[in-house]
Amino acid sequence: MKIEIWSDVACPWCYIGKRRFETALAAFPHRDSVEVKWRSYQLDPSLPEHYDGTELDYLSTLKGMAPAQVAGMFAHVTEQASGEGLTYRFDDVVVANSFTAHRLIHLAAAHGQQDAAKERLLSDHFERGLDIGSREYLTSLGLGLGIGAAELDELFTTDKYADDVRRDFEEGRALGITGVPFFVIDRKFGLSGAQPAETFAAALEQAWDDSRPLQMVSSAGSGDADGTADACGPDGCAAG
Repeated sequence: MKIEIWSDVACPWCYIGKRRFETALAAFPHRDSVEVKWRSYQLDPSLPEHYDGTELDYLSTLKGMAPAQVAGMFAHVTEQASGEGLTYRFDDVVVANSFTAHRLIHLAAAHGQQDAAKERLLSDHFERGLDIGSREYLTSLGLGLGIGAAELDELFTTDKYADDVRRDFEEGRALGITGVPFFVIDRKFGLSGAQPAETFAAALEQAWDDSRPLQMVSSAGSGDADGTADACGPDGCAAG
């Protein structure tokens, strides 16, 4: 079973959604048969590489939200994050464009470290006030994941993985995704937002049951061991 998650590292609900999904997945009996793939999404592609102001300034000035409304939203999200064991510090958040961070996640995926990169970026952005747009920071993160310095240097001196990030954007739009986090299971089931762990658990069970092959059943004492009995096919009719 394959689960694709469209998410932005600059999205506070995406980290909360990640934790709730992980809680459900940890309790899922078939978790070893689940492949999780992170997909890129940007809430604000027009954001400068760095914004000289706080997260509150950014939302109230560039997004036109009232400061009191933003402060109330921060309080609510911080409380929800705390319930998942996360410690958000919105006053320390460094507002930065996340495009290069998404490219790093793709690079990390090539090294089998995609989830680790995603986790670090989200935590460092919302809990530690680190600059997710900084070359120095992203290089340090990559080195810590075991990625070579030459590959990391290439990330900053070329457009490597830029097309992969944009392809994620395009696939998300094609699926009708307009907000994140968004979870897609086997390209058949979709869940929008940081759902409760119980909702994720129910979705995993439903998707798993839906994806299983047909189980053969035979009556006791009739037919063969594989469940077949007398039947007709393209070559005629015969005993099973």
